[in-house]
Amino acid sequence: MSRSFDHLVAPTYPELLSPAGGPEPFAAALAAGADAIYCGMGSFNARRKATNFTDEAFADACRAAHLAGARVYVTVNIVIKDTEMADALELIRRCAELGADAFIIQDWGLFFEVKRLMPALELHVSTQANIHDVRGTIWCREAGADRVTLSRELSVSEIADVAQAGIDLEVFAHGSICFSYSGVCLLSSFSCSGRSANRGMCAQPCRLPYELLDEHGEVIPTPGRERALCPRDNCTVDMLGELIDAGAGALKLEGRMKAPDYVYSVTRAYREAVDDVLAHREMDPSRARDRARRLKRCFNRDFTSAYQHGTSGDEMMSYERSNNRGQIVGEVLGSRRANNPAGLHPDDRRVRAAIVRIRLDEPVGKGDLLELRHDDEFDQFLTVTAGADAAAGETIECRAARAMPAGALVRLIRSQAALDEAAAALHRDVARKRAVDVHVRARLGEPFCVELSCVDDPSFCAQATGFTVEPARTKAVTADDLIEHVGRMGSSPFEAASFDIDLDEGCGMGFSAVHKVRAQACAALESAICAGYGARSDALAELSPFAQSATTAETATVGQVEPFEPEICAIATSLEAALAAREAGADHIYLTVDDLDAAGLDPARAREMGITPILDEVCRAADHERLEPWIASGAPAAVGNISELALARERGAAPEIRTCIPVHNVACLQALEAHGAAGFWLSPELTLAEIERIAPHATVPVGLIVSGAPRVMTSEHCILQVANACIHDCARCRLRTRACSLRNIDGKVLPVRTDIHGRSRLYDGYPLDLTPQMGKLLAAGVSRFAVDGTLLAPDALSELVARARRALEAARAGRQPARRLPKTSAGCLFVGVD
Repeated sequence: MSRSFDHLVAPTYPELLSPAGGPEPFAAALAAGADAIYCGMGSFNARRKATNFTDEAFADACRAAHLAGARVYVTVNIVIKDTEMADALELIRRCAELGADAFIIQDWGLFFEVKRLMPALELHVSTQANIHDVRGTIWCREAGADRVTLSRELSVSEIADVAQAGIDLEVFAHGSICFSYSGVCLLSSFSCSGRSANRGMCAQPCRLPYELLDEHGEVIPTPGRERALCPRDNCTVDMLGELIDAGAGALKLEGRMKAPDYVYSVTRAYREAVDDVLAHREMDPSRARDRARRLKRCFNRDFTSAYQHGTSGDEMMSYERSNNRGQIVGEVLGSRRANNPAGLHPDDRRVRAAIVRIRLDEPVGKGDLLELRHDDEFDQFLTVTAGADAAAGETIECRAARAMPAGALVRLIRSQAALDEAAAALHRDVARKRAVDVHVRARLGEPFCVELSCVDDPSFCAQATGFTVEPARTKAVTADDLIEHVGRMGSSPFEAASFDIDLDEGCGMGFSAVHKVRAQACAALESAICAGYGARSDALAELSPFAQSATTAETATVGQVEPFEPEICAIATSLEAALAAREAGADHIYLTVDDLDAAGLDPARAREMGITPILDEVCRAADHERLEPWIASGAPAAVGNISELALARERGAAPEIRTCIPVHNVACLQALEAHGAAGFWLSPELTLAEIERIAPHATVPVGLIVSGAPRVMTSEHCILQVANACIHDCARCRLRTRACSLRNIDGKVLPVRTDIHGRSRLYDGYPLDLTPQMGKLLAAGVSRFAVDGTLLAPDALSELVARARRALEAARAGRQPARRLPKTSAGCLFVGVD
């Protein structure tokens, strides 16, 4: 397969990238001015609940986009199970044949398999891969990535630093924000029956109410702040110039689950804003207000740009509600009883109907849906419909199901104008026409010729010739006649931007013949634009079936010759706990870098004591000075992201891959080994059968946490800020030193720990106990069994280490280990994740 193809649609910089969960949102994004559109196909994407596309609809969408000068990206941004690898590769090939320009990928196994088998395809690294510094970005570039989608948490200055990596960067510009760093969140998996965010089935438990509990299980009151994990939506429409100047090559709008009116309105607002920036137009207050109004009248949880400004406090949180806030447009002045139909039963709700008087601070339109909600009766809200257009400053009356108290806020939560605009766009024959320069040659005795070239990319050009131009028998044709008739491009995907008329005097011709040549020129230009995709499709069709060529358990050879000696490992939080664990039988001890620093140990002393440092899941530029000294030549280190793996390989260290770099297939395991991995700690989302499938193919030790509470979230925002008592000094924060928890609506208690840097980690409410399966895990190729003592006192850690040691000895002797402890869980080991 050729490495490159001529005549594919080239990317636009900066690129406005819009979402589409199906054909209608796709058409809306195209009509509103998107430079590129990302969408899902099949089941290997992070919005599996979206409508997505059929093959026929996807091919039609790609053709429409390419003719308009836009590109199409397919999200394959989930972890891929080993049994799915061939199907995932086949999906990518099929989508490329149908016209996809690039693929957004999370799973490193899939990434490297695509590079091996289809090297000509353009690959983008998903934000799910948790890339957030220049070193990790360079690693992606050297691995063959064409673009990296950065973590949402980065500031503008950090984006500018990462831009030095010399690769196209994509940043999130608008839409929903995940509370956790992407790719390391397991909350949905462990709280919602295996609905994994890493598998595109997130149930969004972060949007639900939680109670904050102290170390005694007593509620810490958080009035009006019940949603501790619910961020506002990202909005950068007023700072696009800063993002572009920082090096953002693509500005991503989130929303593949959103309706066409949302996609159209948001894309249009950002299209206008980007165009203003590129044209160096000064900020027009009225245009800025119009854009803000348009965005507020789409679904939103209120807006924030905290991350882009380098903050992560209360200003980014939507503690009060997780649903649509819309735009505040006025206030209820009062209510009066409506005229109700006679003869109704007193209990009939129509008897309670009222006319509500509303003073407007913003204009509303006929058909707009308004929400009426008072702080004193927050859950007793109503919705009404505006009966007519009204301007700011006017008072309107709306019929409601009941009276509303004066002072209730009025929000516009659904814009009829937005619905109408999107509907009109969807009814166009062509969602968006592409501007072309037109050259007409009409010279006596020569064939009449129309030549078209795309204004945005003149390499796409075509011409058509027809009848021989003859002298006029009656009235001669003028240049204006040709401009009028050649310019009538009708249902074609093109519109004339300029004309160059080369016309002899005294020419005569029939306009129907002119129309025919123009139509032929349009058809030829369509063919020219699509030619490169056809050539690529032919090359892809020649590839062998991926069922035989994909690296999976069936095709890979078993790596190790002799099994590794089984070991019990312990994750401790202090020297006291480490010593207790070693006394109880732990072969290896692990401490986080922060805990090692708190214990007064430097890297050399930790190595002397046989302690392996655990590096963070997050390694932003500000973390380098703290983390980098713990990676040394020949020494082990548990790494939590690609940046740390890259540094470990550069220094000749022995990096062990933590669970936050998910390994779910043989291809991923082998690819990371090739990039320096000296050990693996497998994801708690894996089943026993999946472990049995992939672990035997490792040539380095494979480990599994068999006891302790799984970490289910890591957030840049401190969860404890929900208590509304932040002193902005983590070192002196007393609340941080207490064993606080969140209790969900089902009564499950999730421990919270916030580190010295203000980052929070949330843990599952049920500790794991996989020790009864020690024998099967040994047989599967697991040789390291860890007890995670992050939430445990030294004596409790000691007891669990001793128990794990007994289970290992029993398993090696062919005996069944003790039964699972009460109030513990087998996690996903048997049920798996969707």
